[in-house]
Amino acid sequence: MAAIIKNELGTITIGEDLIANIVGAAASENYGIVGMNSNSAGDAWLQLIGSDNLKRGVSVTINEDNSVNIELHVTLMYGVSFPAVAKNTISSVKYYVEDMTGLKVNTVNIFVDAVRV
Repeated sequence: MAAIIKNELGTITIGEDLIANIVGAAASENYGIVGMNSNSAGDAWLQLIGSDNLKRGVSVTINEDNSVNIELHVTLMYGVSFPAVAKNTISSVKYYVEDMTGLKVNTVNIFVDAVRV
């Protein structure tokens, strides 16, 4: 599903893939996150062939009211405070998505799949 924004100049359609790319870029810039994990077979295949995919580990759902729900599957650095990294990541992802798209972010759920030394 895509978000549709109508204004006096026309219609803007924002797809889930675009939002997932924004989320992946914003999340990977946060200290403590060392990788994004595959959450689908397609992501795993792209990872195997060495493709650099910003959408890896990101799931985006656009609701009927054009609000967004986001899920991230990440690997964290050993020794960092998980709550602090999660709080910074949620704040960063929410800011970038809302600023770049104009859509409201309802939830950002982070799943820590691994810890790397």
